[in-house]
Formats: sequence, C-alpha cells, structure tokens
Amino acid sequence: MSPRKAASQASSRKTGRQASTRVASVRRQRALAVLERLKQLYPNATCTLDYDTPLQLLVATILSAQCTDERVNKVTPELFARFPDATAFAIATSADIEPYVRSTGFYRNKAKNIQAACARIVSDFGGEVPSNMEALLTLAGVARKTANVVLAHGFGIIGGVTVDTHVKRLSRRLGLTQRDDPGGIEKDLMQLLPQPDWENWSIRLIYHGRQVCKARKPDCAVCELNALCPSAEVKAEGSVADATDDR
Repeated sequence: MSPRKAASQASSRKTGRQASTRVASVRRQRALAVLERLKQLYPNATCTLDYDTPLQLLVATILSAQCTDERVNKVTPELFARFPDATAFAIATSADIEPYVRSTGFYRNKAKNIQAACARIVSDFGGEVPSNMEALLTLAGVARKTANVVLAHGFGIIGGVTVDTHVKRLSRRLGLTQRDDPGGIEKDLMQLLPQPDWENWSIRLIYHGRQVCKARKPDCAVCELNALCPSAEVKAEGSVADATDDR
C-alpha cells in the first residue's frame, strides 16, 4: 500500500470516528432534553398495573403483552383471589387459569407461561419471585421487558430500560436509535440516559405514546416534544431538532 493511500484511509477512519462521536453527543443531548420535558409533562407517572406483590406484578406484566393495562386490571382481582400465590398457580393446570385471562388475548399461551413460571418459582426459588435479571429470564414468558418491570417496580432495582411498542416507536421517531430490535434499542437508551431514570423514562414515554404520539396518527401539532423531534410533521418555530437532526 502506498503511503498516500495509507494516509487517506487513516484520515477516513478518523473522520468516521469524529462523525460517530458527534452523532452520539447530539443524541445524548436530545435524550436528556426529552427526559426533562417528559418529567414536566408526566411528573407522577408510574406503573399502571394493579398489584400488591412481585408475583402479582409478574403475572400482570405477562398478561399485558398485546393487551391494555386497563383490561389486565379488570381480570387480575378475580385471578389473584383464585390463585393467591405461586404454589396455587403451580399446582393448577393452564386450563384452570385460562377462563380468568381469556379476555386479555393469546390467553392459552399466557396461561401456560404463568403456570410454568410459577412452577419454576416454587421448585427453584422457594416460592418467591427472584430479584435478579439472570434468574428472571429463566422463567417462562419472561424476556427483558417483563424482567425490567418486575425488578424496577417489584424490588426497586433499576437494571435496564423497558422497551415496549411505544418506547420502540417513540425512541426511533425521536432519533435516539436506528435499531429495530428491543435489545438493541435498550442498549442505545442505556448509553444515553442516567440509570436512575431508565424505568420512569419508559413509563413517561408510554404515557406520551398513548396520548399524543400514536402509532397511526401522531398529533405533532400539539406535541410538547415537537421542537426536539426530528420526525415531527409540524415543526415548532426555531426547532432544536432541525439544527441537530442526525438521522
């Protein structure tokens, strides 16, 4: 390789690293600005599932897949009265559980996962929901999204960013990630946000996704994140996003 070509390649690599660093800096600045705005918009945002114990939260979160929290909260009182602990779920059959969760959708699979998860909780964890990510991920029906919710709201442990459909959609629209898989999106967000805010970031973004930035028709004209959002269809005057759009 000639010295000129080697120098050219080295210059290109340096330019690429600088561009990557600039993009990361812009995304971090935007993420922190969005975080502060969300805190102002939804100061009391919290998990909207009803539960009294980590087990109830685990079951409710499994049921919330492809279902609204409102619907889950309608079925869990009777469900938890019939199955008050992990042992009660474990000795039941999925057919015993199905009638109580039918209205949440995909009820056969959810009932099967709840029974299997509780059987493992009884056999491997003394009947108590484990309080670490590695153990939670061994339970049927539990991926990182569910595990993050249980750790944060059941045990006060902030171990990651919960990525559901709203968090995925809004994080991409806000230009904070270009990834499509929840795991990759979570990693990107964890690099941009302070750890104590990881879980409530998700909850506040979910609130905003439900109320304003909807999947089919985002209401950009009234969105309080408009000036920060590179995807806004109606730009606010002097938009910060216009000047820092790195997508």
